[in-house]
Amino acid sequence: MQTVLHTAESRGHASHGWLNSYHTFSFAGYSNPSRVHFGVLRVLNDDTVAGGMGFGTHPHDNMEIISIPLSGDLEHKDNMGNHGIIRRGDVQVMSAGTGVAHSEKNHNKDQEVKFLQIWVFPNKRGVQPRYAQQSFRAEDRHNQFQQVISPSADDAGVWIHQDAWFSLGDFDPGFSTEYQVKKAGNGVYAFVLEGDVTINGQKLHRRDGFGIWDTDTLSIEADSQAQLLLMDVPMSL
Repeated sequence: MQTVLHTAESRGHASHGWLNSYHTFSFAGYSNPSRVHFGVLRVLNDDTVAGGMGFGTHPHDNMEIISIPLSGDLEHKDNMGNHGIIRRGDVQVMSAGTGVAHSEKNHNKDQEVKFLQIWVFPNKRGVQPRYAQQSFRAEDRHNQFQQVISPSADDAGVWIHQDAWFSLGDFDPGFSTEYQVKKAGNGVYAFVLEGDVTINGQKLHRRDGFGIWDTDTLSIEADSQAQLLLMDVPMSL
């Protein structure tokens, strides 16, 4: 078993007035050679956008881009004709493929929007760009893992071009469970959204990140009321 710990306070930070962003991995002005990616997980940004503000139209290619709102309403537009709003409980995927341009902004002028933006290297380049989103019920992740991302349209969650599975869990204090890694050669990057958990003996707190690989089982215990995101991803690019 191998592990890497990224505490919340060790993340990169950028404040632009309208945007307050914490970077688990190197991004934009934050460059850390020891924190470029975890397997195919390339970006994990914890963003807060002020009311009425947002990211203007900008391009992407050959990346799977996943947005998970934590509070507020995030508005999306792209050059494929998609225009929608995602809220807490929704998960959005954009396969950039051969190229796509999109914008993201806070739909509301009177409150912040908080969301995770996650980039995953795809397992095939040059695919046709696509957009998808799905809503998930909060009760379906109470004291269990709710799969929200998978490699197949026939599996639970929104599918992406990668052998990756993302799962969310909301756990009561003292609850314990195990997670089985989905595929040989994959590792799991755990990100604590709220509360405190212990994973394979490592105590973690709000917004800590913990990568674990060369094991097939994670033992998880909630030390307080906790919300957890697991990202089960290939370790080889």
